[in-house]
Amino acid sequence: MSTKSRRSSPSAAPATEPALAADLRRRAEEIRRRLAAMYPDVRCPLRHADAFQLLVATILSAQATDAKVNEITPALFRRFPTPKALAEADVAEVEELIRPINFYRTKARHLVALARALVERFGGRVPERMEDLTSLPGVGRKTANVVRLELFGATDGIVVDTHVRRVAQRLGLTTHDDPDRIEQDLLALVPPEERRAFSLRLIQHGRTLCTARIPRCNACDLRDLCPSARVFA
Repeated sequence: MSTKSRRSSPSAAPATEPALAADLRRRAEEIRRRLAAMYPDVRCPLRHADAFQLLVATILSAQATDAKVNEITPALFRRFPTPKALAEADVAEVEELIRPINFYRTKARHLVALARALVERFGGRVPERMEDLTSLPGVGRKTANVVRLELFGATDGIVVDTHVRRVAQRLGLTTHDDPDRIEQDLLALVPPEERRAFSLRLIQHGRTLCTARIPRCNACDLRDLCPSARVFA
């Protein structure tokens, strides 16, 4: 064969989109399997006795640690054990009870308004439908997903908080920053029956190993599957 013909031989064709998608699905499946081995017994870290308490605790957990939320909610729920009791509360009293939490003034207003909406529109019960939950003051899709996946048996959502977003991006499971887009990407990769546990495992992984500033890649069983591991090595 001449030099000219050797040089003109076609190079390997780039991977097609279907092939890349199939590879992503296989990698996501292995990531799910390893996460399940790493965190076999995952539970909601927010202490609660019912849907109302979990809804309130999740609202309080925004920009706050679960540990801090768990410190203040016992007194809050003793004073206001039901939506009706909280709906009749003085906002200033709620502020005092949740003062250790970031943005406590805004959250106190949201909690009282939330309780009033529950009483006036839903008979004092926490609704199960996403559209009803997200119509409540202070409740976004993340908060609604926490309650629906944990207590109502929902399988059509994934909780996307700051940990889930960071870990999913580092693992190459999404290229988006918008939580709704990230959720859609993850929904396509996680079977319905695994979505609650997968959410909790990503959150746990983000807190223990894949931390924001200095991830512990050398201790991570996902490092050979993670495109970001070499960046932090």
